[in-house]
Amino acid sequence: MLPMPFGDAVLTARIRTEPEDFFVEELPAFDASGAGEHLLLTIEKRGMNTAFAAKRIAAWAGVAEMAVGYAGMKDRHAVTRQRFSVQLPGREAPDIATLELDNPGSSSRQVLRVVAAERHARKLQRGALRGNRFVLGLRGVIGERAAIDARLWTLKEQGFPNYFGEQRFGQGGGNLEAARAMFAGKKMGRDKRGILLSAARSELFNRVLATRVVDGSWKTGLSGELWMLDGTHSIFGPEPDPAAFAERAQAQDIHPTGPLWGRGALRTDADCRALEEAALHDAADIRAGLEQAGLNQERRALRTPARSLTWKWPDEATLELTFELPAGCYATSMLSAIGRCEDHAGLADPTTIEGG
Repeated sequence: MLPMPFGDAVLTARIRTEPEDFFVEELPAFDASGAGEHLLLTIEKRGMNTAFAAKRIAAWAGVAEMAVGYAGMKDRHAVTRQRFSVQLPGREAPDIATLELDNPGSSSRQVLRVVAAERHARKLQRGALRGNRFVLGLRGVIGERAAIDARLWTLKEQGFPNYFGEQRFGQGGGNLEAARAMFAGKKMGRDKRGILLSAARSELFNRVLATRVVDGSWKTGLSGELWMLDGTHSIFGPEPDPAAFAERAQAQDIHPTGPLWGRGALRTDADCRALEEAALHDAADIRAGLEQAGLNQERRALRTPARSLTWKWPDEATLELTFELPAGCYATSMLSAIGRCEDHAGLADPTTIEGG
């Protein structure tokens, strides 16, 4: 259990009882150019992950899977809306109707619907999204409504710790031990290797963030802090005096950062650097493995704003949350700052419905 800053849980509930209880929509980083050899498809799907949809699009278009691009990974235990590109140089797309699917016989009812299709000049690259919009239905809610509403107002005003979600670490956290085995010499396939490197990096980041949640500096900064501008990956610092940035930090215009480990020296200084070194002192094997894998030091914001957060109560035991998060941030981490939510979909899919 990772430490949370706002006190005890104020609710228990169930999430993803049905895929419709977890709706995720990508927020595009750009508009389609209107011309080019790629077809940019906006797809709404249910009961299928991104990789499955990409394979279906490739088969429909008669192209290799590498000709299909997407910005983020979404899993099958949700209703998701995301964009794909498919390269079709010098030819028209097949009939859109032959791509769509509604399979009521499936145990999870697979649905794929094309929302929009526009020409574009380039392949859609990973990470080419502004963020994700969520509509979550929490069922069987137990808790005092006034306390729940107060906690949601706190998240709206202060944000929440930007932990990597447990999806990152696989069933029972097994990805971290597999990463350690890989660092010790066990051979892994290319796709698996990427998943394990991400899990190892995420573990180190979460350790630093947990330490800063405990000491209260996760949103206020420390001496020697590296700050990130909200809505960007722009970093400045190290700054000696966090008090000089208190107003901007309170307004969530800037955020303290933590390390995404790799080669090179930490750029933090003073108290911030001392804390990071102490928090990661007993993870030398993971640090060395990430460095030997060729990753470089990067930074990630310690706080996530809960943008455009609204909520309503359809009935006494159901809470519906609507909000936006930057790309790479986890809705389940926000839920953990509110209470304990039992995920009925579990962790059967190693991809993520929110981190991409």
